Amino acid sequence: MRYIGGIYIILLVSLKISGQDPQFSQFYSNPLYLSPSFAGAVEGSRITSNYRNQWISLPGTFSTYSFSYDHYFSNFNSGVGVMLLKDVAGTGELGTFNAGLQYSFNFNVFQYWQIRPGLQFNFLEHGLAFDKLTFIDQLMFNQDGATTVNYPVSEKARDIDFGTSLLIYSKRLWIGSTIDHLLKPNLSLYADDAIVPYKITVFGGYELVRKGRLLNPVDETMTFTFLFKNQNSISQLDLGVYWHKNPLVLGIWYRGIPVFNSKFGDAVIFLVGYKTRHFNIGYSYDFTISDLLVHARGSHEISMSFKFLMPSLRKKKLGSVPCPEF
Repeated sequence: MRYIGGIYIILLVSLKISGQDPQFSQFYSNPLYLSPSFAGAVEGSRITSNYRNQWISLPGTFSTYSFSYDHYFSNFNSGVGVMLLKDVAGTGELGTFNAGLQYSFNFNVFQYWQIRPGLQFNFLEHGLAFDKLTFIDQLMFNQDGATTVNYPVSEKARDIDFGTSLLIYSKRLWIGSTIDHLLKPNLSLYADDAIVPYKITVFGGYELVRKGRLLNPVDETMTFTFLFKNQNSISQLDLGVYWHKNPLVLGIWYRGIPVFNSKFGDAVIFLVGYKTRHFNIGYSYDFTISDLLVHARGSHEISMSFKFLMPSLRKKKLGSVPCPEF
């Protein structure tokens, strides 16, 4: 009964507010969702898939799935990508479907620096299966099983969207930014406005390399990265470090902005991954450190990617983006 009542209250409130986009802890393993500038940022083709189960101890948790494909066209210095994302929460299947098409262009600025502007066009669909919900007034007040909740005009709302990005990088350093929801899509299920607010993302990092020696020929790298997001007056900062010695990858992240918040933050994230030239797989766990710790516990996330590389592109000295892949 407590869960049903909680869902009822949350539903009534959520119909009147604007939420934030789904997020991934392994955001570099979902590059097209992070920024369209990453479309074609490989020496050939790439397939990626991601799954996130958030706040596993709560009933009706958030589950997010994504799939993307991108390819680099060397004759045009251009990358093209396709991304699909599905986010679902609760027994009522409240969620959003996102299908996007991305384009990026790569060119040199100076001898060691390159720029990749990017564009993306998205189709959004937001829906809720009302017939799968049970409201508290149906159980406590109405003997006929009817509810006083007003059903929406439509169980699905659809709109289009647009975003843009810019990525600047060298052999070891990169910084980029993305602006999403420039068309401010309306995903209301009723005859009012439920505008998806702008989202601004800034990310970057630096890679340190320890070259292998005669008795230990494998290179060892430490990569320091950050991700800052702002949407609808809500800000979030992720700070992390990756250690990579082929084929093992380990990582740790901190999510939160303690300077502006008296709390400790949101989560500490631990990552373990297996990385080769053609295949990557990673697992991460978000350990909650906010007030949700007692109820939400943590979140699981799995990523996987396949690359189909073209050796001919190495002869053209394509500047690969140095950022990690988890």
